[in-house]
Amino acid sequence: MDWLQALVLALMQGLTEFLPISSSGHLILPKEVLGWPDQGSSFDVAVHVGSLFAIVAYFRRDLLCIASGSFQAVKCKQQNQYSMLFLQLVVATIPAGLAGLFFNDYIDEHFRSALVIATTTLVFGLLLGWADVKGQRLKSMAQMTFGLALIIGLFQMLALIPGTSRSGITMTAALILGFRRDDGARFSFLMSIPIIALSGLYKAYELIGQADVAWDLIALGVSVSALSAYACVYWFMAAIEKMGMMPFVIYRVCLAALLFVLFI
Repeated sequence: MDWLQALVLALMQGLTEFLPISSSGHLILPKEVLGWPDQGSSFDVAVHVGSLFAIVAYFRRDLLCIASGSFQAVKCKQQNQYSMLFLQLVVATIPAGLAGLFFNDYIDEHFRSALVIATTTLVFGLLLGWADVKGQRLKSMAQMTFGLALIIGLFQMLALIPGTSRSGITMTAALILGFRRDDGARFSFLMSIPIIALSGLYKAYELIGQADVAWDLIALGVSVSALSAYACVYWFMAAIEKMGMMPFVIYRVCLAALLFVLFI
């Protein structure tokens, strides 16, 4: 992998990680269409770390409130809105964490085909569109409950299947449950922090002892992924309530059609 390939892949990862359009559906294209070499696990870790930096930076005020609120809840032995949100995020993270622990290797072996990615890109894109049209979009994040958080967390398990889109499926769940677009997106992005951190640590653990790490490309991947992901989240949160999900649904349908034509 050369510098140009690393730049394009990191930019693509950063732009697609948090949009409901499936990063895996895009990352298959350079390798299969242009014949680029596999970027390797170390580069995967790098771009995920970059995405993690971006989402933590964007939601830094929320995270500080959650941390201080949780500390106050422990100190005063009384729950508050931020400590409750922390516990709800924990509940929402557990299903995908357990599913990844037990089924990640099986999914990597059996579900990374072009047919699977094309199909999930299409099916879950249409489901997102249906949820956006039919959802009541009345609830705010202040109305989140443990039961609703668990349901969104169960939907997040589906994101282990390539082409689903983690942000897409969790936003779909939030819309089905009646949340506003921006509040559903906010909860989805906050949910992504422990999942990205856990997956990054898991991949990093797999790399222990490997000597062939191109640190210059790693640094490029982290930087480009972080900057592009931050810009993407900033734009998405500013526009989503007015724009809606339909542009992403149309894009996913077109991407799925392209994948079917190229690979099936």
